[in-house]
Amino acid sequence: MADYSSILDWINYSNPYDNPFTPFLTDNLPYDICYGLWEILGGTLAWLINLLFPDNWLSKWLLCDEVMVLFSLLLFMLVIFIVAFVVVLLNLWMERKVLGRLMDRRGTMIGMKGFLQCVADGLKTFMKENTIPAKVDKMTYMWCVSLIVGLSCFVACMVPLSDRWYVVNYDSGLLIIMAFYALAPFFILVSGWAQNNKYSLIGGLRAAELMISYEVPMLIIIATISLLAGSFNIGEIVAVQDTVWFIIPQFLGFIVFFFCAIAECERPPFDIAEAETELVEGWQTEYAGMKWGLIMLADYLRGSVSCGMVAIMFLGGWTIPFIGGTALPEIVFLIKAWFVFFLMILIRGAIARVRPDQILNLGWKVFMPLAVFNLAIAVLLKIGGVY
Repeated sequence: MADYSSILDWINYSNPYDNPFTPFLTDNLPYDICYGLWEILGGTLAWLINLLFPDNWLSKWLLCDEVMVLFSLLLFMLVIFIVAFVVVLLNLWMERKVLGRLMDRRGTMIGMKGFLQCVADGLKTFMKENTIPAKVDKMTYMWCVSLIVGLSCFVACMVPLSDRWYVVNYDSGLLIIMAFYALAPFFILVSGWAQNNKYSLIGGLRAAELMISYEVPMLIIIATISLLAGSFNIGEIVAVQDTVWFIIPQFLGFIVFFFCAIAECERPPFDIAEAETELVEGWQTEYAGMKWGLIMLADYLRGSVSCGMVAIMFLGGWTIPFIGGTALPEIVFLIKAWFVFFLMILIRGAIARVRPDQILNLGWKVFMPLAVFNLAIAVLLKIGGVY
């Protein structure tokens, strides 16, 4: 590397998968981008260092195989986080715009059609005083926030945007996502207890009770979709729907899963567990400032994941019927997920908040039998050779 004639000698656009330390076995677009980006950044840095100190070890170390993969993965994580964060901001912006029209109440909107209002609200929340009640179990109180947010980020990373844009590609990907979803009620319950406040504890118990009521039908629907597709792998579930989306034979399952997903994300009309007017935020009562902001961010992340799950399981993911893949499958997937989120906003604006007993009755007496009936339909389709 010391015998160079220009900076291009330090920038090598070779195939990332020729690197023996590459962690991915198949094409991964964000990793490819980050690998090329580090080649440019690292190559430029190595070139500059080599100009000052010719034939030094640091320039060679920056461009060795192991370090190339290490910095590429760091950039990869940064890109994934930025994409997830921007998607959440766009969801927040869309919700405000649509609700503003539905309620004929536009509110304060600054910059870029009101998009910067979301950023301004985030900064405002960040600048609020970080108060912690004196009698809380401080370690559990803080850890619960971290785990709730971290778990939501982890689940968001598990959802691919296409067969070339993913973080992990496990055969049991769908099952792993729902397993992490199922941990949320536990953290919420512990969080309510850690606040040393009887109202927060009751709110935590109520939230956990409601979420468990809807997770059981959700798991039955996921099992149904996996039965039809013959796999828990998200890519294979999408591939099976290349001609007919599962929403057609499984319309009942789509309805059940959609409403259960709304309840699981604690979104209206199923948000009585944290209703600010009735329960003063329920299990979130003692969380103020940025801690509350992070919990809200986690809620929107879970909502985005739920919309992505609906798109994957019932709307063909990133494919279009009879066309299959497109040049920009990520955009196709995001449009479908945003359409599902748009439906969630419409329901929020159209239906009043329901009581806890109504939510429980709906979950156990309506959605549970419908999920089992939907499973029976899938079994008949499977036995009949349709799938």
